[in-house]
Amino acid sequence: MNIEVKNSIKAVDYRKSMRILEQRVEGVLSGQKKELVWVLEHKSVYTAGASANKSDVIDKKINIIKTNRGGKHTFHGPGQKVVYFVLDLNKREKSIRKLLTNIEECIISVLKDLGIKSHADRKNIGIWVKKKNDLYKIAAIGIKVKRWIAYHGFSLNVSNDLTKYEAIIPCGIKDRKITSLSILGVKNYKKINDVIINKFLNTFL
Repeated sequence: MNIEVKNSIKAVDYRKSMRILEQRVEGVLSGQKKELVWVLEHKSVYTAGASANKSDVIDKKINIIKTNRGGKHTFHGPGQKVVYFVLDLNKREKSIRKLLTNIEECIISVLKDLGIKSHADRKNIGIWVKKKNDLYKIAAIGIKVKRWIAYHGFSLNVSNDLTKYEAIIPCGIKDRKITSLSILGVKNYKKINDVIINKFLNTFL
């Protein structure tokens, strides 16, 4: 299997990225395009997944883009790495649970390389780190599967402005907080795109 790698330096508009993903899904379904992994950053945007609740929006003035990924409300912005993919599960194990486990293990491995110990949580999807007695979310996952083509992806907080999350209840989880690599003391993350891509390819090739 051959996965195309895209690595965008400039921030990408959210709606534009969704059009590109949808087109790639159709291309993979027809056999005309390769699978994809795409690392990028977004301009500031709030999005609502398929199971989003309006009650999770605290600041009613913010603009929210509805999307067909799984999950609820989240925020994307500069300093956060977003990793989109288009993967053909027809060529792999047709198991969404296995896909999610592989994504979780990929993120955990990326963080381990950066000196951060993290874990998944079956009840609250995403990747979490423990600080003192509190759990903090550092990575969010949201996927969509169409005719066994899996797409959308995950986001990893690196150095983004976490105050933006105060406008929503992120992922509908009220009793836990958000963190980032910079807050956890990671100062050297210049090569994080390379780390993410290598871990992803090692997981899915």
